[in-house]
Amino acid sequence: MGVEVGAQAARSRALAVLRIRSRALAVALLPAAVAVVLLVGGSTGHITGGSWPVTRWIVTVLAALVLLAAAGIALVVARARPAVSPTVPIAEASAPDLYRLVRDLADRLDVPPPSAIALTPDCDSWLEDRTHPAHGPPPPEHRDEIAGVRGVGGGAGRPRRAPAAPVLVIGSPFLWWMRVGELRAVLAPVVAGTGPSAHPDIAAARRFVRGLDAAVAVTSEPARGPLARTVLAGVGWVTRLLLRSCRGHAAEMERGVAAAAAERAQAVDYGLRIVAQEQVGLAYAGWDRLLTRVALPAWRMGRWPARLDAGVVAALTELSRRDRLAEGFASRLGERPACDLLEEPGSVDEAASLLAARLFHGGPAEPGPDWAPVDWQEYPDEVVDRTWRTEAARLHRVLDALGVRHPTDPTQPDQGGPTLARVLDHLTAPATPATDDADLSVDRRETYGERGTGVSLNETGTGTGAEAEGQVEAESQAEEEVGEDGEPVLGSERTAALAAGLSAELAREEAAAPAVASGPGGGAEQPGPDWSFWDDGMLPLFPLQPPRSGRELLADHVTAMVCCAAMDTAGAAPGLDWLDGPALLVDGVRAADLGPRVLTLVEDGDPEPLRDWLRHLGVRPEKPVRLV
Repeated sequence: MGVEVGAQAARSRALAVLRIRSRALAVALLPAAVAVVLLVGGSTGHITGGSWPVTRWIVTVLAALVLLAAAGIALVVARARPAVSPTVPIAEASAPDLYRLVRDLADRLDVPPPSAIALTPDCDSWLEDRTHPAHGPPPPEHRDEIAGVRGVGGGAGRPRRAPAAPVLVIGSPFLWWMRVGELRAVLAPVVAGTGPSAHPDIAAARRFVRGLDAAVAVTSEPARGPLARTVLAGVGWVTRLLLRSCRGHAAEMERGVAAAAAERAQAVDYGLRIVAQEQVGLAYAGWDRLLTRVALPAWRMGRWPARLDAGVVAALTELSRRDRLAEGFASRLGERPACDLLEEPGSVDEAASLLAARLFHGGPAEPGPDWAPVDWQEYPDEVVDRTWRTEAARLHRVLDALGVRHPTDPTQPDQGGPTLARVLDHLTAPATPATDDADLSVDRRETYGERGTGVSLNETGTGTGAEAEGQVEAESQAEEEVGEDGEPVLGSERTAALAAGLSAELAREEAAAPAVASGPGGGAEQPGPDWSFWDDGMLPLFPLQPPRSGRELLADHVTAMVCCAAMDTAGAAPGLDWLDGPALLVDGVRAADLGPRVLTLVEDGDPEPLRDWLRHLGVRPEKPVRLV
């Protein structure tokens, strides 16, 4: 009963959308109908004399102009290419078990199976209509000279496009983290949506709305001449008016389709679906953490992790080890993962990882010398070590530009080399009256927790309950001392100048970087993103983080300099923490409590907490470090 109610509500809303389309067509044809009546009346002698001849010609010209404008608007709506989500297409030959699972699920739900399967580097799944001619393969070339003649060859001159089911888009992290049964339970309500989508009225209403949306996008693009801008402005006004008129009905139609699909999926693995929904939230948390803490530093260095989906499993396994809320999730790893449904999961993971770098960072479309993949085993040396030494080198370049001198201690050799002591001396604030620096340092330590290197200083902890409440309270106390722009006040004018210099230097480096490639350059037959469906000018489509402020840049660069000194003088090593990203390892153990001490130096100009930390680990700030 619920399925029928939801489907009926969706159909009624679809008819409302189609009625709006019919009314728009009637408004366009009304002047032509009036002109026809006047012309016929004049030719038959029923409407003659007075001002009727002038009226007849005015209405006829107006009708012709309206028909011409309506034809132009209809042409723009019909030819506009609807937006398509960037995905990695999965051919049936590369995942026969996955296609079999989806078809069996469609049979159990008594709905048409999806026409194809694609993966997206996100924790979501949906159905996507790709029946527009611009989204399909090009028509086959007919070699027969008489193939296009009407009545010959079965009318093959213009092949008709058969209606196709929507494409099933699956989040790639689901395949690696979820088990086969959990994936089937999560996909059940999604696949059930192909039933209402096959209804002619719903399909026609969706095509109309998508066409209007695509036409609005076309009219919003910058035009070349004033005439084109004027014409597109008129088309945009009409299409926006129609889109606003049917927006409410279209939203209710989609709600009805979703309700009908959810009700139909109740009969398939209902109990398992409840458990699987918990895995959806966990996978989303692990995926977001992996992108922002682990992948983003690599992308900034011109490297892209080639096994992001496999990294999700490692990150969530580490989370289950740390957090008591996820204790029961690690036992699932003994079951068959859903990625076994793919013939070559490594190739698919690599393609999804490259697409993720493209969407979230705006990286090139293909690997190259400046955009190379990196394995997780090579991540500490290829990404962490290079990132720290590159940022330390940038910090010393800015210090040189500011005219900061090296320490003048005659007992220290190599005074001209890049040393941590130079940074500490420059950031140390002049002596001031006693303050509550100790209390502020404690607040920062509570706010940022026991961390490895503090590469991302706006990190949230993984604790729960009272720990989270204490963390929020400490954050509110630490945020009290801020400047007019909302950023914490830095230790001194020299510190502020150094932060501004780092921001300018980084901006110059980004501006001098070569432009990314706009598309693939060669014929690889392995799975890859469908680059032709979307525009590269809007990359990145989903930026992970806003640009770093001067305070954050300075803290990151000082942290990098400290880590370089620890590696070169104290035997530390770069490492990878699956939840926090780059980590500093001392004797194989992650060094802790560095982030709050760096913030104390940057914001207060107090180097003593950091110097105590360096003495405890045996780091020698006066020794030069190796830079990139």
